[in-house]
Amino acid sequence: MVIKRTTINDARLDQIVADAQRNAAQRDAGYRERALKMYPWVCGRCAREFTRTNLRELTVHHRNHNHDYNPEDGSNWELLCLYCHDNEHSRYTDNDGRKATGENTQTVATGNPFADLKAMLGKKS
Repeated sequence: MVIKRTTINDARLDQIVADAQRNAAQRDAGYRERALKMYPWVCGRCAREFTRTNLRELTVHHRNHNHDYNPEDGSNWELLCLYCHDNEHSRYTDNDGRKATGENTQTVATGNPFADLKAMLGKKS
């Protein structure tokens, strides 16, 4: 039994294959794909390991929070699971855009509400 394919089906099949190859090349050029090839599939914070079945839960975090800065060596990236990535961005926004460095950047109160407490306790009414 011989099956004849029409040229329309061949052309359509060729187009599908070409689209698939182009899309794969674009994904490979993306920073996520490059980071996944460069680093082990482990969260940089909680050390959770990933496989192909749950790899969608592993994200690329930009250390300086600039998604346009993607150096070829991957120095601005770290792989984080969804939960650690959300936590990292929460810490960043909780500090009003300032880096969470652990330094106390808030102004210190200068008044002391208990400055005259001893004198007030010593008063007899």
